[in-house]
Amino acid sequence: MMARRVLTVIAALLIGIVVITNAAVELLAQHAPEEAARVWAGHPDVEISSAMTRIALAARSGQDAPPAAFALLQKAAAKDPMAPEPFLVRGVRLSLSGDAPRARQTFEAAQWRDPRSLPAAYFLADQYVREGKIGPGLRQIAALARLSPNGGQTAGPYIASFAANSANWPVLRSTFRANPGLAEPAFDALSSKIETVPALLALADTQAFTPGASWFPRLLDTLIKAEQYDRARSIWARASKARGTELLHDSNFTDKASLPPFNWALTSNAVGLAERQPGGRLHVLYYGQEDGILATQLLTLSPGQYRLSYKFLGGSSAGEGGLTWSVWCDKASSALASVTVRQGAEHGLQFVVPADCPAQWLRLSGASGDIAQQMDVTIGDLDLKRGAGD
Repeated sequence: MMARRVLTVIAALLIGIVVITNAAVELLAQHAPEEAARVWAGHPDVEISSAMTRIALAARSGQDAPPAAFALLQKAAAKDPMAPEPFLVRGVRLSLSGDAPRARQTFEAAQWRDPRSLPAAYFLADQYVREGKIGPGLRQIAALARLSPNGGQTAGPYIASFAANSANWPVLRSTFRANPGLAEPAFDALSSKIETVPALLALADTQAFTPGASWFPRLLDTLIKAEQYDRARSIWARASKARGTELLHDSNFTDKASLPPFNWALTSNAVGLAERQPGGRLHVLYYGQEDGILATQLLTLSPGQYRLSYKFLGGSSAGEGGLTWSVWCDKASSALASVTVRQGAEHGLQFVVPADCPAQWLRLSGASGDIAQQMDVTIGDLDLKRGAGD
């Protein structure tokens, strides 16, 4: 009886040592495969980690993975049939060789072994996208979003690839209703390319077009870079509830909610400070040490004559010539017209928009002189009108 108890204690100790060593090896295999190999060289986790490391190093250097790495994975798979990594690597090899059906089956086998495997969801989503399998692909994308540390951001590019085909839009709408967290990253990806903007406009609900949407500024920027100014302004006006007929938005400097560039972009940096003040005023403090833009807004004026007028409500008189209003055609290298702040208050800024100038930047800029002079001015009653006869 005593001998049996001793054997039982020894067996328990041995099992405990094995369990502890196994846990340590698993941890080391993930973070320090070389150290893990010294502890237990033949452990399947060590072999998998070592093989994956060799494959990763070869891929980073642009070389083919060594055959010994794949042989090591096969050896590890025989020891640990439930490990997903050997199946992932085999699936990638099959995919690269053009054997899509077997690659998909192998990735599915990896996911069956570890349903929370992020790489398995990643490769399966990619495989389904390639094969045009919409339903399974979207399910994997949703799984990818749940498993990924940064959530739906990882899934955005995949959803954008589905959205390129308008036939997939009904399924995508259903997916967004079932997984609201996927919509934002998907719209973010779709807003970055002019080719995918139509899909974004078709898939996003009207309620989604708000200045607070993270992708909304990128959408406007994409449209403006593609010179689709009227479309960008129309979308901005709808989201901002602005009048579509106004020549200049927020001339009384009260709208703090609407986004640039069709509303004022006001500076607060090393160049100076431009800020709204009560009473419809714009207060500008220019430090005079470096050139820069203090206030700007993008306009979409039709060809013709215009006049910008305002009142000089106070400020320093010295060096006011360093503050200038100007109008520029978008992407132009020179201004259509410019005037100093003091001269503009007296005579206005008059300019002509040519036919080949569909969008214009109205800018209040500071230009430094030989001696830095700080300028502090306040203007109000800003107004933009068409010239006589237009």
